[in-house]
Amino acid sequence: MKAARRIRKIFRSKSVLEGAGVNLKRAFGFSQVPLFDPFLLLDDFRSGNPEDYLKGFPWHPHRGIETITYVLQGNVEHGDSLGNKGVIAAGDVQWMTAGSGIIHQEMPFGDHHGVMAGFQLWANLPASQKMMHPRYRDISSAQIPKIRLDNGVEIHIIAGSIGDIEGPVNDIFIHPEYFDITVPPDTTFTHHVESSRNAFAYIIAGKGLFCRDDEPFSYETEGVSYFDMEADAYAENETLILFTDGDYITITTENDPVRFLLFSGHPLHEPIAWHGPIVMNTREELRQAFDDYERGTFIRNH
Repeated sequence: MKAARRIRKIFRSKSVLEGAGVNLKRAFGFSQVPLFDPFLLLDDFRSGNPEDYLKGFPWHPHRGIETITYVLQGNVEHGDSLGNKGVIAAGDVQWMTAGSGIIHQEMPFGDHHGVMAGFQLWANLPASQKMMHPRYRDISSAQIPKIRLDNGVEIHIIAGSIGDIEGPVNDIFIHPEYFDITVPPDTTFTHHVESSRNAFAYIIAGKGLFCRDDEPFSYETEGVSYFDMEADAYAENETLILFTDGDYITITTENDPVRFLLFSGHPLHEPIAWHGPIVMNTREELRQAFDDYERGTFIRNH
C-alpha cells in the first residue's frame, strides 16, 4: 500500500553574509546535516537591491561536492581553473562537479531593473567519487523540458523525470530530482517519490497546503514517533518543508497559486568532514585539501 509523505520539519530561510559580501537567505546548511543527506546546503539569492549581490563570490576552491546554480532573473558570470567561463541567464542552470578540486568565481549581475534571483544547491559526492575529475555543465533554459499537466500544473524538469520526460542532468550518482513546479489556484498535485529518497520542497512564490490528508497522522517507524509532527501546513515564500519517508507528496492550493522547488536524492549514509567550501569524509582528508590549496597543488592532473 502506498504511503503519503508527511511533514518532518519546517524551516524558514535565514539571512547570511557570504562571498565578498553577498546578502542572501540560507534555507538549510551545516547545522541541519544529515537531515538532508545527500544534500548539504540551499541558498536563495533573490534581491532587488544590487548592493546585496554585486560583490559576488570571487575566486575560491571547492572539493568533494557539486554546486547547482539555477537563475530566474538576472545573470551570473562564472570562470574556473579549467579555463571554462561564461554567463548563465534567466532559466539557465550551471551544474559544477568539483570532484578532486576546482577554483572558480561566480559574479551575479541583476537585470535591467536591478533584480537578481537565483538559488544554489550543494550536493554531496560519495567517497568513491570525491576525487573524480572536475567538470562544468552550463544548461540553457531551452534544454530544460517544461511540461503542463492536464490540471494546469507546470513543471520545469532540471533533473529526474516526469513520466517519460527526463531532465538534461541524468548521470549523477545520487540520481537527484530537481523540479521547478507551479500549481495553479484550486488544484491538487500529487508527485510520486521513491521511498528510498530524502525529499524536501522550498517555496518561492504564492501559498499552498502541503501533505493534506484526511487520515489521522500518528505512526512510529525505526523507533521514532511522528504523532507530534505537522500533519499538513500552509507554506509561503522562503519556507522549506522536509518530508518524512513515504511514496508520494500532495500539494493543494485554494485561492492562490504556489511555486516551489522540489528536490529528492538517495542518501549516502557516509561520514562528513566539512569546512567552508570543502566537504570530505574524514578530518585527515579535509586537512590534506587545505594543505594542497596552500601549497598550490590543489588542482590535480587526471
